[in-house]
This record gives sequence, structure tokens and C-alpha cells, in this order.
Amino acid sequence: MRTYLDCYPCFLRQGLDAARRLGADQARQKLVLDKVLELLGHLELCSTPPQIGDQVHRLVRRLLGDGDPYRDFKEATTREALALYPRLSRLVAEAEERLETAVRLAIAGNILDAGTGPAGELWATVERVLSLPLPAGELDELREALGGTQGVLYLADNAGETVFDRLLIEALQVPVVYAVKAGPVLNDATVRDAQAAGLHRVARLLSTGSDAPGTILESCSEQFRAEYRGAKLVIAKGQANYETLSEEGPRLFFLLQVKCPVIARDLGVAVGGIVLRRGGRPGVPR
Repeated sequence: MRTYLDCYPCFLRQGLDAARRLGADQARQKLVLDKVLELLGHLELCSTPPQIGDQVHRLVRRLLGDGDPYRDFKEATTREALALYPRLSRLVAEAEERLETAVRLAIAGNILDAGTGPAGELWATVERVLSLPLPAGELDELREALGGTQGVLYLADNAGETVFDRLLIEALQVPVVYAVKAGPVLNDATVRDAQAAGLHRVARLLSTGSDAPGTILESCSEQFRAEYRGAKLVIAKGQANYETLSEEGPRLFFLLQVKCPVIARDLGVAVGGIVLRRGGRPGVPR
């Protein structure tokens, strides 16, 4: 998915947010904004938003001298999600359609996204997502694909959201490789974050070899690319994975909440909507 001019304010907001999380004074905050604006002025719109976001966040981390501005946020959201885990696990265990409930909960966890602004109250998001329509045909196709595969490659998104992914992985009943970032970017999950959420107990953890948002294949390690090429079924979480892999075909299933108008327009889903979408299936003409 290409970048739109509407994405630029989001890049600026993310840079400012990172600076404030690290306690930067107003002069350093302005320096971050000035440098991000300068960078954006030299980049081409043909890149995906995560490709531009990668450059923006590398610049911000270099200016601020801290490799993980979202460390405290990731730890706090993981604790919050783990506190809900027993309650969420019971929801899945008691559901008539366990896979559907687990898919919905995995999508609910996608609200824990520092890249798109405040998440709001987590349990209220769970209740909202459980009540929203989910395309039955897409769920049937995911169920059919699971029945014909020996394993799943699961592309993680955010820390804290990892706990919600764990619920879905436990319901899949096939071996799962859970792919996380090689290093910090925004609040994306690393191996350490996945372990804190207990993912190592239900899946094999694998680093993508990249610390860029989404899954920019050319930035990933050969080990990850080999795993990706060999995967018959890929579950990709979050907006950034959709932005980088939306053209990758029907072996991918995207799970996310729509949190910005650009993604909403691309998918043909309203902001606030939930998405289970098979790859290679466009939204609406743009």
C-alpha cells in the first residue's frame, strides 16, 4: 500500500509523542519536528507508510539518544493485558464458536497501538469488538485454510496485543511460529515483549531480523524470509503489516482494527471497524 499525504501528520505526531515520552524539553521537541519535516520533504510517496515510518523513527531515536522510547508503555500494556488474560481465556473456552471468539479478541488487542494515538479503556474495546459484525465468509475461509495446513506463521504487531494473540494461537490447534521485531520501534513487540506475555509457551518465537514497522521483506533476515516463503498460511496483525503486505496474496489473512482514514479508504471499512481480510481481496475502488 502506498503512502498518502494524509499520512504525514501521523509521522509528525509519532515523532512528537516519542520525544515527550522521553521527557524532551520544548526545544528538543521542536528539533524533532523540524528534522522530521525536513526528512519528509525528501521522500517519495511511492514508498509504503512503514518504509517512511522506519526512516522517521530511526531519525527520532538518533536525535533523542534512546533506542526504546516506548519501553514503559510496552511493559504497562502487557501487564494490563495479562491481568485480563484469565477472563478472556474463559470467554474463549465457553464460546460456542471458539475460533471466532479468539479471532475477535485478537483483533480487540490491536487497539494497543502507540502509532495511532490513545487506546482507550481495554475491556470496553473487547466488548465493542465482540459486538461488531465480522465477515462470515472470511472466517469460513480462515477455518478452511487452517484445516489444510500443518502450521501457521503469525506476524505480531504490538506489545500487550501479544496477550490477545496468545488466545488465538491457543485456539488454532496447529503449530505456530510467532514473528516479532529484532529491535524496538514504536510499541511493536520484540522477543523480550513476547516472552513477557507468555508467547514462548504456545509458539516458537522468531525474529524478523528487522526493527522497521510492519514487515518490510527486503529489510528482514534471510532466516525469516525463508520461513515466510515456506509458510502455507500467514496471519498478519495490525495496520503496518497490512500496509506492507497487502499485495502478497491469498495465503495471508489480515486481522486489525481500522484506526485511520487512509486504511479505512483502502479497505472500504469505516474508522473503528474490525477487519478479517484475506490477502489479494481489495476493499472498494479508490
